[in-house]
Amino acid sequence: MGRYFSGLSIENIAILGAGNGGCAAAADLTLRGFQVRLFSRSESTTVKLGKLGEIELVEAGVSKKAAPFFLSPHLPPVVHGVDLIVVTTPAVGHEYLAKGIANHLTDGQKILLNPGHTGGALHFANLLRHSGCKADVQLCETVTLTYICRMPQFGRVEVYRRTTNLRCAAFPGKHTASLVPEIQPVFPNIVPAANVMETGFANINAIMHPAGILGNAGWIENSGGDFLYYREGITPAIGAWIDAVDLERLEIVRRLGLPPQRFVDIFHQAGLTTAEARDSGSAYQAIHNSEANFTIKAPPSLDHRYIREDVGYGLVPMAEVGKLLGVKTPVMDSLITLASTALAVDFRLEGLTLAKMGLEGVSTDQFAAILVDGF
Repeated sequence: MGRYFSGLSIENIAILGAGNGGCAAAADLTLRGFQVRLFSRSESTTVKLGKLGEIELVEAGVSKKAAPFFLSPHLPPVVHGVDLIVVTTPAVGHEYLAKGIANHLTDGQKILLNPGHTGGALHFANLLRHSGCKADVQLCETVTLTYICRMPQFGRVEVYRRTTNLRCAAFPGKHTASLVPEIQPVFPNIVPAANVMETGFANINAIMHPAGILGNAGWIENSGGDFLYYREGITPAIGAWIDAVDLERLEIVRRLGLPPQRFVDIFHQAGLTTAEARDSGSAYQAIHNSEANFTIKAPPSLDHRYIREDVGYGLVPMAEVGKLLGVKTPVMDSLITLASTALAVDFRLEGLTLAKMGLEGVSTDQFAAILVDGF
């Protein structure tokens, strides 16, 4: 049963990723009348979801249940013939997905990275073209997830808030003006951004998570994350680290010719903090007044997406673009070094480099043209 209303071009949707965001999207869109196919790389996840029969979505104290049209651990039948493919996996999963769908895409399909993290659309497009994709598809990304949510138990997703003013840009950027209105009936809270650097450099997780998890490394390792990550873990000193990361990010944004919006402004626009906290200009105040994050606990270990994703696919591409533009990033670089040491992973090699984004050897003028016209 698809959403068959006159004028709507998107009726059938594939959700790639059955984590918090993927299950929230699958349940919400199914309840709203779209025909949803859900992919998980883990066969045990799809089997367990199949046995449950439904995903429970809890929002504002109201519980609703929805059964997606199709579940599978195999990509081809999930993406075949759908209008829109929504990628909700962590950025570390983008390479597997792009290579897996490259030869199964057809002309006219749309791909939304929800979110794109930093440089995600460039990376995904670069992977598609080097994996033999011949289809004429359109690609775009959002700043963050559509739903601020957690899955306290398997098959049950609690949505704390829907992200508001969610910026979305196409790659190439020349398609944003036509593509965003097509996706807005699916995700009404998205708004157009100038290009995928505006979305990528508004990556609030990359700005705040690395400082938070590394600053609390001892507490996390000793307690298994048994404390409130945002309310208790983000202290004034860690807030100052976040502010310092933000200053470096803002200088890169200025060099890109984009509006230099502070972390606190982005956080407030997303509906995640109060106007008073925004006006303080302090990341510490903004995070401590984030009602949507009040009850969220810390990660159980340092080996978590707050490092693997938010350093490797957040701070690393930010610092890489900074180098391309001649901007020094000493605080970002320090956090990357600490994260690499803590996990014994060289994130400067394993993370999202200029080469992986298709930008190695590119001049600043060429970079500006690529953002508009593509590779």
